[in-house]
Amino acid sequence: MTSGQDDSGSTRPYARIVRTGRSARRRGATILRGRRWIGTDLYQSILSTPYWAFLCSMVLIFVAFNGVFAGLYLLDPGGVAGARPGSFPDAFFFSVQTFGTLGYGVMAPKSFYANVVVSVEVFFGILNIAVVAGIMFARVSRPTARVMFSRIAVVTPFEGVPTLMFRVANERGNQILEATISLTLAHQVTTREGHVMRRFENLSLIRASTPLFMLSWTVMHRIDETSPLYGATRESLLRDLVELIVVLSGTDETYSDTIYARHSFLPEEIHWNRRFADIISVQPDGRPLVDLRRFHTLEEPDDLIDR
Repeated sequence: MTSGQDDSGSTRPYARIVRTGRSARRRGATILRGRRWIGTDLYQSILSTPYWAFLCSMVLIFVAFNGVFAGLYLLDPGGVAGARPGSFPDAFFFSVQTFGTLGYGVMAPKSFYANVVVSVEVFFGILNIAVVAGIMFARVSRPTARVMFSRIAVVTPFEGVPTLMFRVANERGNQILEATISLTLAHQVTTREGHVMRRFENLSLIRASTPLFMLSWTVMHRIDETSPLYGATRESLLRDLVELIVVLSGTDETYSDTIYARHSFLPEEIHWNRRFADIISVQPDGRPLVDLRRFHTLEEPDDLIDR
């Protein structure tokens, strides 16, 4: 967290725009196509929540659903043949059998009321199975990138020009085809009218794309007279609440679908006059070897190592 000012000039905490985990929290209601939704979009939350949380939610919904229908069955004592009158466990397990269309034959609806409740539960059970199956397919079939970004970036001379550098590595054994990277500078500026606002500027890269991304990629931006970072220092980056936003996209050769990865760097994560340690070597059989244990390691000219 860093501190900044809103339009009124009051000091407030400023959060990182790009987060490696969950997205930024949204307070209040969001207007979407004329409707007012509280919080974030439900479908997006279902697809992005961790698997353990998703499965736990499904279990809770399953138990609550059958608990509600078990209570409805208890309203008609003797309405379910084979179930003990007033027994919640019997009514609950009868609801589970009905929900799953199992039909063991030990318990069965007997009264008109029980048959009506069974009909309603079967309808919602079939609907629930269709929805859950669709959500599971959407989660499983959605391609995800396993791209590692260096925890830090460096500013170091490259061919006589100060150059911003950071690393990207593909953690999977396959290739990302036609991979492209964009680098954006987000910083706080004050207009001539005195308004404080957040501005985004694109930073040109020495190489912004590669036909095959399989091992490691060092992304570089020249800080020359045309760069928005020209003349910047650590102090100026902190003062302007700078954040460097990185977005990588490409086609996963396994899924044949587009994947995305994102990362960002804050001023305290940018090291000056340092360089990355070498991580690529050649094995005796001629194949390249990437040592990811040194992926975030920096070196100084005197070979001191800072992790």
